[in-house]
Amino acid sequence: MRNFCKIGLFVILLSLVQSFTSSAQTTKYKCMIQMTNYMGEGAYIVVSIVDAKGGYDKTLFVLGADKKWYKSLKEWHKAYAKKPSNISAITGASAAGGDRSVVELDIENSKLNSNYKLRFESAVEDKPYYVKDLEIPLTTAGLSAKSEGTGYIRYVRFSAN
Repeated sequence: MRNFCKIGLFVILLSLVQSFTSSAQTTKYKCMIQMTNYMGEGAYIVVSIVDAKGGYDKTLFVLGADKKWYKSLKEWHKAYAKKPSNISAITGASAAGGDRSVVELDIENSKLNSNYKLRFESAVEDKPYYVKDLEIPLTTAGLSAKSEGTGYIRYVRFSAN
């Protein structure tokens, strides 16, 4: 019985160390998204990490909290539907034309400078959908530059917290 308690305590301590280590291996970035001056409803935007082949690795943030519109972000929604996760902690309001939004992204340090990209996907009701409104190499240089969008996003800038 005594050995069982020691083993249980060891397992608990080991899991605490692992959770602390994994959370210590991320960096928080402020991401400022400046929208173009388009007319229409607020844009739904998904910020994701994608691998070298364009496969979705992780959803970092969703601008737009009404789940009924998620299917308008077609490529992301396909990946999300295959492997749903709780994204309620990383959602916020949609962004209207001319708006500026600042969101916080928690990025794993192991993804930085390792052939990943940040993809900004955008959709507006009754308007075109942009699967790659903006893609930024997930590198030190990519995160330090001002990056121009091709759809509803005018540009994006980052700063480390």
